[in-house]
Amino acid sequence: MLRFAEAGPAIAEATHLLVTAAPGEAGDPVLNAHAGAIAAAPQLRWIGYISTTGVYGDRGGAWVDEATPPAPRQDRTRWRLEAEQQWARFAAGRAVDLFRTGGIYGPGRSVFDDLRAGTARRTVKPGHAFSRIHRDDIARAVCAALRQSLPPGLRVLHLVDDEPCESAMVVEAAARMLGVPPPPPAPFEQAARSMSPMALSFWAENRRVANAATKAALGIAWRHPTWREGLAAILREERGEGPAQH
Repeated sequence: MLRFAEAGPAIAEATHLLVTAAPGEAGDPVLNAHAGAIAAAPQLRWIGYISTTGVYGDRGGAWVDEATPPAPRQDRTRWRLEAEQQWARFAAGRAVDLFRTGGIYGPGRSVFDDLRAGTARRTVKPGHAFSRIHRDDIARAVCAALRQSLPPGLRVLHLVDDEPCESAMVVEAAARMLGVPPPPPAPFEQAARSMSPMALSFWAENRRVANAATKAALGIAWRHPTWREGLAAILREERGEGPAQH
């Protein structure tokens, strides 16, 4: 394991670089520290950058696809778009994949944990959809991308499953799977009074994110095509039945 500040020599020898660090007001931390080493790396042929579907901003529930122009509305997503644009500059000489990712869940990071802790909310906002992705499908997509032999250029890829849906629906289904009562429904206007600023920022934007072009480009299907299969896989793993077979 290398310290972040000491990664320059490793970058100089790398053929592939996957970046997961989030930018802040000061910019992208990887580029701030290592832009020179990345630009000079003689063998580097692929860069993957994990971004967010938040760069599309609010679409009033409409669909966005990989060709939709970004329109971020919040500081954190504006910073993401700025970072994307910085990484895109490397596409003149390398393959650069921008992975715009939906809400990430998996073992230890799902609605099951909230239900067990008694902190789950069933917030009802009809027509407000969220796009999600199981952590295993993030890994699957990234591995598929870096195995491809690509010419220099830029791609936008969507790491979201096949079914955007309302938050309350997922909470209700997860409670049934656990055999526990769901939390009482709360209209969004009521629930919003006790939400954190970060939570409110997610609920301020409504969009459905398509993924057909991404799956075609990578030649894959998701292991967990919807949140239903993803949640079922988490329960199997928690019960010691192992990961889902594919």
